[in-house]
Amino acid sequence: METNVIAGINYDILCFIVNDGIGSKVLRLGKQDGVSGGTVLYGFGTVNNNALKMLGLDDIRKEIVILAAKKEVAEHALEDLSKKLKLEKRNHGIAFSIPIVNLLGNRNCVYSQNASSRKVDNVMHQAIFTIVDHGQAEQVIDAAVAAGSQGGTVITGRGSGSHETSKLFSMDIEPEKEIVMILSETHTTDAIVASISNAMEIEKPGNGVLFTVDVNNTKGLF
Repeated sequence: METNVIAGINYDILCFIVNDGIGSKVLRLGKQDGVSGGTVLYGFGTVNNNALKMLGLDDIRKEIVILAAKKEVAEHALEDLSKKLKLEKRNHGIAFSIPIVNLLGNRNCVYSQNASSRKVDNVMHQAIFTIVDHGQAEQVIDAAVAAGSQGGTVITGRGSGSHETSKLFSMDIEPEKEIVMILSETHTTDAIVASISNAMEIEKPGNGVLFTVDVNNTKGLF
């Protein structure tokens, strides 16, 4: 029996950032469009609004849904889900897609050593990911906003650097991390990255990690 080998180069990652409680709906709608499954992460969005900050409402609970699908399926799902979730309206969510080189874990997918990066044509937006220690996300957001960003989404995680395991008996084994995800227009990315790097001194060992990726398509940005 011949195995249907599908290299990851034919796949996209779909990312939906939606309001709390909507993640399950995204998974259900995605399945209807041929996306077999996904992962829901929890975080909060930041709103650059002084009135909301005074009321303590500037941090809004979010669900981040990560889906992987064959490129053609992903393109259709992004359009269809964006309509059904009404992402053309403010505060209903944001979605974007990222091309990936290899994918393991989905049926009929195997790792391809010959896979090469898929270039995004006419890049309009990029995603900036900054991983810092717990409690530092607000500094990252402030630095990004100072350089022209409209805000971002914060996801909590855990690090496992080798230098951290020495605190085993004091129970501080894997300190919590915060991942700040910011979508930016391509022409503003360099300024935002520079602002974050300067504020957080990212290039010093142990101060964090920052990387950027090109985004295929975006929905829900104003």
